[in-house]
Amino acid sequence: MRYLKSSPSVNAGSMADIAFLLLIFFLVTTTIASDEGINRKLPRECPPTVDCSEILNERNVLRIVLNAKDEILVENKMVTINEIKELTKAFIDNNGDASCLYCNGQQLATSSDHPKQAVISLQNDRKTSYAKFISVQDEITKAYSELRSVYSRLKFNKYAEELTNEEIQVVRDAYPFIISEAETK
Repeated sequence: MRYLKSSPSVNAGSMADIAFLLLIFFLVTTTIASDEGINRKLPRECPPTVDCSEILNERNVLRIVLNAKDEILVENKMVTINEIKELTKAFIDNNGDASCLYCNGQQLATSSDHPKQAVISLQNDRKTSYAKFISVQDEITKAYSELRSVYSRLKFNKYAEELTNEEIQVVRDAYPFIISEAETK
């Protein structure tokens, strides 16, 4: 009779303990990325299109205020979220001093002189909801996007997606995104 040699066995009893400890270690040390907030490039201290040493003309500033009740006030008049985009477009594209050759505004005395001088001032209360603040910012961004899209069609006869990097910069220079987010009250 032959005797079968048995191979030495490995004690696997502590393997479960080691695996459990490794799992705990990775759970404790790993951070889970959660992107929250606004993906927006913060402006430089002073935009290149604005002379920060001079005082802004009052007509070149559009004041949008969000109060604690999530009500939207534009120049102290209550408006709805659906009105923000059109009010912003009309303000930026006003051509108050008739120096803008590509603007289509009504040249009102109460709105901005030129898109390069138009500043949107956004201010909110501490109790303003995050959702309302973001929705107002989205409407302002849509206004700039539509103005830039129209300009790119007129200037280059192209849609925004078809523009080269140089053309995109020309469009951005024509309608610079100048927004001032004032301190929360």
